[in-house]
Amino acid sequence: MSQYTAPLADFRFVLDDVLDAQAQFARLGHADATPDVIDAVLEEAARFSGSVLAPLNAVGDQQGCRHDPATGDVTTPEGFKAAYAQYVDGGWPGLTAAPEHGGQGLPHLVGTVVSEMINGANLAWGNFPLLSHGAVEALRQHGQDWQREVFLKPLIEGRWTGTMCLTEPHCGTDLGLLRTRAEPVGDDAYAITGTKIFITAGEHDFTDNIIHLVLAKLPDAPAGAKGISLFVVPKFKVARDGSVGERNAVRCGSIEHKMGIKGSATCVMNFDGAQGWLVGEAHGGLKAMFTMMNSARLGVGLQGIGLSERAYQNALRYARERLQSRALSGPKRPDKPADPIIVHPDVRRMLLSVKALTEGSRMLAMHAGSLLDAASHADDAAERERAETLVSFLTPISKACQTEWGIENTYNALQCFGGHGYIAEHGMEQLARDARITTLYEGTTGIQALDLAGRKTASSRGAGLKLFLAEVEAFCAAHEGDGELAADIATLRAKCVEWSELTTGMLQAAAGNPDELGAASWDYLFYSGYVVLAYWWLRARAAARDSSMPAAFKDAKREAARFYFARILPRTLAHAEAIRAGAGPLMALDADSFGD
Repeated sequence: MSQYTAPLADFRFVLDDVLDAQAQFARLGHADATPDVIDAVLEEAARFSGSVLAPLNAVGDQQGCRHDPATGDVTTPEGFKAAYAQYVDGGWPGLTAAPEHGGQGLPHLVGTVVSEMINGANLAWGNFPLLSHGAVEALRQHGQDWQREVFLKPLIEGRWTGTMCLTEPHCGTDLGLLRTRAEPVGDDAYAITGTKIFITAGEHDFTDNIIHLVLAKLPDAPAGAKGISLFVVPKFKVARDGSVGERNAVRCGSIEHKMGIKGSATCVMNFDGAQGWLVGEAHGGLKAMFTMMNSARLGVGLQGIGLSERAYQNALRYARERLQSRALSGPKRPDKPADPIIVHPDVRRMLLSVKALTEGSRMLAMHAGSLLDAASHADDAAERERAETLVSFLTPISKACQTEWGIENTYNALQCFGGHGYIAEHGMEQLARDARITTLYEGTTGIQALDLAGRKTASSRGAGLKLFLAEVEAFCAAHEGDGELAADIATLRAKCVEWSELTTGMLQAAAGNPDELGAASWDYLFYSGYVVLAYWWLRARAAARDSSMPAAFKDAKREAARFYFARILPRTLAHAEAIRAGAGPLMALDADSFGD
């Protein structure tokens, strides 16, 4: 049976020793985010995730969601609805939302930690409230005053949930092809008609109302993505005064049958002249939708970390208990018929790889949470702009790498079980199946790679990269005379120089042949991700020396950092060579010559 315990010690280490979060909270005006309050939040989130959500993880996988074709209703797995009621009673939906809209106003960084716990405990359940936060941000930033007044409080309180309706049967990433239409019907309302697919939590039994944020085109819309508008379309009609009326003309047509996250409802949603209201400017919907997508992409990255953590905990426990063969260097447990498999180098390789990638990803994710706080609350406009640029640059790295590493980590952890990992008894195969979706939804890894190389590097002239490299160099310069860190500082500096050179080379090549950008983007993404994690492991190694954590904890950080630099960072060598190879080896073969 798969189990989950929130890694509170590691969360506290990153908060207190690596990020010095309390200093930032005080500087940004989070007066309520005292150490006692944060500690209480983390303890209660750990209790809720571990005792309420985690036991339902297997239940969701076994039962799945059930769709009634006659009514369009969706019934969630046993225990899911009751767990959501506890979630709402605990005030969790509004943890980081603004107090003026009914939220608690705690930092995004704290919300990041809580989200990882939820994902580690029960990813499928966590998908139901996941997009409500993005809906809140889209309405808060782009909605009309009455829309903020009417929709935000119920969403923040958790009485309603939100969705994001982009994809259509013929149209995924290329939103310019979408066919959903919005016809004006008077009183600033619109009739929305079309079909959306892959809609997470599009229908469920948790709440009385579901608020859909829908991309559609007005009758006078220009062609392509510039003609997209965003509409808020409730399951039950909501008037400007907040009164809830009759059922709207939106219905779940079916739910998908999936290899994983079976406890999460992935819906086909049919809009048949449903009443909707324009959010933001006409034909300006893509900008508003990106507010939701960026939030969701960071959230999905946390799913990869949560799954990795749970997989690691279970593999570590099994490796300590499972007796198999003797250590190559001689018996380690002569009182037993065999040694535990954790003595074997290959098992250690897998465990340390999972540990290094998971804990490194956690530091990156929590850093992104702290940047969101700075972007929202810093007094200085320059600091807000810097934080926005940096988190925008790190978002595709976070989403793609944390989810791809989530697949690698769950598979490595499963491998530690041998044949026992392949069967359902230990719950490892569910984690591996659940992890597979995370690299696909909210933008595939390839889309994240193009976003990083294109919009976040080429179009911005490397603004985010320059900020990140400056931060790395500032840290290295501050520890210039540190003999213990000297070798790793030199390695990291060399990688940063190479990163800059690869970026320049990629952009120069793309100027002559646009295919060069796409050909380099995947390897460029992962080169970037491994260097980013190297920086955070170096910071962790430095922070551990002055930490008040137990000696064994600090020793583990130091050794995990050494392992990362010695055995994982060298992966950048292959990515660098692939980038330098250019588009030729990818584009030379004629499409008809791939085979029958």
